[in-house]
Amino acid sequence: MIGRILYRENCQGILNYVFGKKGMSILAYGNMYSQDISQRFFGNVLHFQGQRNATKNRYAHITLNLPHGEHLDDKAFRELSGEYMEQMGYGEQPYVVVRHNDTKHEHVHIVTTNVDEAGKVIGIFNSHRRNMATQRHLEKKYGLSPSPEKKEQRELPLYRLPQLQSDMDHAQGTKFYLQDVLNGILQKHKVRGFEELARLVRPYHIELKLTKNETGRIGVSYGLDNQNGYRTRFINGSTVHRNLSGPKLQKVFNINSSSKLLPMHRKRLSKQVGTTYALFKTIRPNELADVLKVYQGIDIRLDRKGDIVQGYTIYDKSGYVFKESELGKHIKMRNRLDIFGKGDSPTEMDIESKQFRLEIQKLIKEAFYTSYLKTQKRTGLFSEHIETKNLRDVLQDLTTLEKYRFLERYLPNNQKVLFRKAVQNMFPIVRDRLVGQETKKERETLEGKFRLIGDILEKGIFDVGVKGGSVRYLFQALGVEYRDDRLYFADSSKHSIPIALGNLPSPKDMEEYVSTGFVRQNHLLLEMLTAQNSDNGSKLTATAFFLPMVFPKLFERMHPVYRQRYEHTALGSYLEHAERMHAPFERSAKDYISFFNAKGFYFVKGENALEIKSIYTDKASSYVLPKRTNLYLSSIPNLFETLKGQQAVIKDLLKNGRNHLKNLGTGHLMELGFYDRVAFMLTAEKIYPNQHRDIVQHHMDNGLREAIQRAMERKTSIQQNRLLRKDVYVIGSLLRDSDKEQVEFFNEFRDELTDWSKHKGGGISF
Repeated sequence: MIGRILYRENCQGILNYVFGKKGMSILAYGNMYSQDISQRFFGNVLHFQGQRNATKNRYAHITLNLPHGEHLDDKAFRELSGEYMEQMGYGEQPYVVVRHNDTKHEHVHIVTTNVDEAGKVIGIFNSHRRNMATQRHLEKKYGLSPSPEKKEQRELPLYRLPQLQSDMDHAQGTKFYLQDVLNGILQKHKVRGFEELARLVRPYHIELKLTKNETGRIGVSYGLDNQNGYRTRFINGSTVHRNLSGPKLQKVFNINSSSKLLPMHRKRLSKQVGTTYALFKTIRPNELADVLKVYQGIDIRLDRKGDIVQGYTIYDKSGYVFKESELGKHIKMRNRLDIFGKGDSPTEMDIESKQFRLEIQKLIKEAFYTSYLKTQKRTGLFSEHIETKNLRDVLQDLTTLEKYRFLERYLPNNQKVLFRKAVQNMFPIVRDRLVGQETKKERETLEGKFRLIGDILEKGIFDVGVKGGSVRYLFQALGVEYRDDRLYFADSSKHSIPIALGNLPSPKDMEEYVSTGFVRQNHLLLEMLTAQNSDNGSKLTATAFFLPMVFPKLFERMHPVYRQRYEHTALGSYLEHAERMHAPFERSAKDYISFFNAKGFYFVKGENALEIKSIYTDKASSYVLPKRTNLYLSSIPNLFETLKGQQAVIKDLLKNGRNHLKNLGTGHLMELGFYDRVAFMLTAEKIYPNQHRDIVQHHMDNGLREAIQRAMERKTSIQQNRLLRKDVYVIGSLLRDSDKEQVEFFNEFRDELTDWSKHKGGGISF
């Protein structure tokens, strides 16, 4: 199901359209004294209530569209519409639900007002998020297919073109169709001119007509022509919508055209396409779109005249649309007959080209990264890993890479042997070069850690020292260790820095396992606190919030002032992550608060705005909500009562001893989809996730239930084996392996809080 909301300044045109459609049926009037009222009476009620406030968004026009081939009867559609309005905050507003049957999919129109009886505007902040969450809830309840999650999959279907009926219906249908298509295109693309807009709307059978008066003011009007006997008169742009007039659009075009980022995007694309041309000996025009998509991630559409390809248009990820001629003469297909003008020759790479050799080098380098990241126990540095590998060791990883399949795909069979030979010859060269690069990078990284440790100790961020060896907590949390008066990377002796600390004792309660992902987050955090890099706050992820759980002995010794700065930053990082996780479930601002409450976070009124706090941090630590989020929550009626109601949830978590980061961490893993890890924590560690029941239920239905069942069966099997261990030595030895496996499983759980795949191809950091 797809729900769409458009806000209007007046309601008469909307009502004329929804009531005037041939074959329409009124399913229900909401919050009216009777269902037996006239359309005119409802229109008067809606009009006068909406006029109680001067906002431009007085009225809401909502459409609920079912997927193709799916059906709801009038009663079910009426109930679904009522629930939708309740969840979206319109439960007390007057509204009408009208069913239309003029398209291939079943749908209803709902018209209401954003102004309540007291003349106040209902909060429409985050209406898109609430709309998506409400859709998801209703799809599940009524057994409907889910709507596409990706924006590019939600293109406006062409069959929504208005059909020729009565004059009134014809005009209103055309107007709303034009609004839908034009608004969608202007939101998706950064259009720079009327000519470009005309090309983008052509597939939707929309035509543009431009006029210019004596002062140079440009006007625009729109018409429909489906080349099938249906053509409309042209409608002035300001009549379609005030923001679709010629002058208003010209302002938008000027802003998009004068952006400082435009030349950067153009230069980037020119380089990417030029690199592609340099890799190929020949390219069939019809295959260029696939080549650019796979190799460079560029979306293009070929410009054809009949069966002849005359060029192409690039639809860039930035939102800009470029003709090939904008990227330079060397990019135009007609100027590159050396590649495109070879008749029926197949698309084929140039195995002798410099670019092909560069691609082989990139391929080998990526294979090294892949093999290293797959290693469960990374006991050495990346350079040490490379030094020990030959081609046979990484061949399987190399041949499964997408880049390898791409290169092999466009080589004739008689050259594939040469390709593999080139990989073999290039391998030792790339390996030696990469070892040198990584060795230099590792040495600089260790020196940087040494300087950072000095700054940390000088500023007194942690109360650690040589006495008792507590400074080792800091070393460990930065991925280094002290041996024989030298500082080394943990688990490596390749690089070292002299540091005379004498016989430094090791605390008995040192952590046995340290996740490299957490080390990286801790390093970024401490660089920020020492102001070595003040921008690192933006690089911290939700993982930073769990640092005290991973390095408890170190963070217990954190100075209160720095602790508060850390907690403030970590709260902000976690807030940003949690908002994304909650979005598919959040149907209202109250949901926003309840989802955070279930996790152990609560909101309080600060001096100027709402702030978020948590049961895992000091009571004085807080993070001020962004302005838009603050306005969103402030739209809740009786906000004071809602904030007061948080106390019961928070007290319950504290009463049940669930104010530990491990409870939040288990829920975090659940959100990320690591169900086996969550099942282990639930069954073996008895750690329960702090998570809202609706979200828990979603994950249970999505695979968590089966993972828990597997974990329970595995646990039962281990317990049974333990009973036999006294009599059967072999089973006893297997059990010891099983116990060890559980410990390793927990270690993996801690590593999974940082997604290593994010660093793939970007070098290994320590």
